[in-house]
Amino acid sequence: MSRMGDVLAGFHAAWEFESDSVLIRYERGIRTPKLFQALGERRIPLEAIGGVTLTPGKRGTVVLRLELRPGADPLMEAAAGQLKEGGDPYRLVLPAERETLAEYYADELRAELKESGPAEEFLVEAPEVPLQFKAYDAKASFDGQTVRFRWFWTGASSAKWKAGDQSFSVAELSGVEWRSPEVFEGHLRLLRRDGGDGRPVPEQVDHDPAAVVFGLGYGPVHESLPFAAAVLSAVRSAGVAAAVPAAGVPRRDPADIAERIRHLGELHQAGLVTDEEFSVKKAELLAEL
Repeated sequence: MSRMGDVLAGFHAAWEFESDSVLIRYERGIRTPKLFQALGERRIPLEAIGGVTLTPGKRGTVVLRLELRPGADPLMEAAAGQLKEGGDPYRLVLPAERETLAEYYADELRAELKESGPAEEFLVEAPEVPLQFKAYDAKASFDGQTVRFRWFWTGASSAKWKAGDQSFSVAELSGVEWRSPEVFEGHLRLLRRDGGDGRPVPEQVDHDPAAVVFGLGYGPVHESLPFAAAVLSAVRSAGVAAAVPAAGVPRRDPADIAERIRHLGELHQAGLVTDEEFSVKKAELLAEL
């Protein structure tokens, strides 16, 4: 790898090459994309990078780009390929006369990359909380544990007013769905585990209390995308924690488990439970001992 502390400056950003990561610092200015300004800086561990490309740009420029591994960055996972080229935070645009230098750094980076394919967990830090933004129909806020929607009477549908202001713990969520405000019907929808309260999810986002809709000037990319990424990261972390048995949690009463297995056997004999369902459920009950 290049010497620690080497910096390659381009339009709107500068990349600092470190022994185990690339630190991207974004400029502030009227011409810098607002998303870059909102991010401030991003530290990208080398293990999160799947590849590096150098391609010709527009009007006498070249573009150095980090290709992050799928699943490595909550920001790009939430964006789901919807960012415009100029809004990609991992593109460094340079004057064409610096192509040789850019190629040098690209080669140095490629030599250090050891991982490829999807990442099993997020390797890039999510945007810091608390975060909030104004959608067309609500004010959305997130403190790291709970997402809150407070409806605006000027924009919220009658269905949302009837449901009332909403609060969602990250533990009850399975993910987020972000649709860019730069396309028709942009929105942020929270995906709930097991269907949430059991009621069907409305097809229309405008009627879903677990979603906010965007509009002209409402829910801009630089506000709503970091918000979505932070929620997604917290949801994934909560899911991992829930998958690890907590120390000291008491086991179920063996007598209660035995009674439930007996009842399950009766349902099986009566033909109300298939052989496969009986085997799976019995195994689940025994695992609780």
